[in-house]
Amino acid sequence: MSIVLITAIFALVLAFTVGLLLGFFKQVFAVEVDPLVAQVREALPGANCGACGFPGCDGYAAAVAGRTTEVTRCAPGGKSVAEALAKLMGVNASAEDVVAVLACQGSKDHAPLKGEYVGVKTCRAAKLSAGGTKLCAWGCLGYGDCVAVCQFDALHMGEDGLPHVDYDKCTGCGKCIAECPQQILKKVPKDRLGSMVICSNRNPIKPMVKKTCDVGCIKCEICVKNCPEKCITMVNGIPEVDYSKCTSCGVCVEKCPTKVFKMLQYDVIVGETIGQIRPAKEPVTAEK
Repeated sequence: MSIVLITAIFALVLAFTVGLLLGFFKQVFAVEVDPLVAQVREALPGANCGACGFPGCDGYAAAVAGRTTEVTRCAPGGKSVAEALAKLMGVNASAEDVVAVLACQGSKDHAPLKGEYVGVKTCRAAKLSAGGTKLCAWGCLGYGDCVAVCQFDALHMGEDGLPHVDYDKCTGCGKCIAECPQQILKKVPKDRLGSMVICSNRNPIKPMVKKTCDVGCIKCEICVKNCPEKCITMVNGIPEVDYSKCTSCGVCVEKCPTKVFKMLQYDVIVGETIGQIRPAKEPVTAEK
């Protein structure tokens, strides 16, 4: 019994001594923390998503406070956080809130499969092992890799086999964009006005486009020819819009024979079902 008691007393004395020594060395070797780092960290949303390119919010806060990176790199925080950081750092910031938009309408009803895929059910695996599962080589593969990496519950697979974005939750962090092997998720400013092509099929042969996806862009260039502002050009087989000129007149949306043009503020980012044209509205003039 005495041995047990002596051991217990020795253990308590040893623990007390070690605690005192740890406290002493902590004071002696303490590294002073820049209060600015704490202020920057407090302004960040705390998502720790890594979209800024740093290991979490702590790493980004240290980099901002050390003036080794921009104050506009926090995608989840968007414009408001960028402005708060700019105020703390005494700099000017130009940031905008962005979201991810799927540039594809190739649902299972519109884009046929090449055959039955037997393999790991991820988009990346299907792309690497079979070159994709659909006849359209550019379309969404539908296995939800983008959904799996979204930390904000902003992406869900629909019954049509395509991922759908909840724009109330999307922060524009870009993780889904980086994960998609087809590169068909695009980062778009949330308040952008104008039209966008919801298609990524770059096949230049019209019959092949129709064979692989009946809602794909057929390269007819009707949009280019009819745009009153001359703000649409063909780039690698896909019409692209110059938003500095676009006035949201909607002519491209009305003229497009396969309805690949959608008005962002009416049919896409507002949450309307992609592929369904809403009744015509009065044109919205975009700021130039």
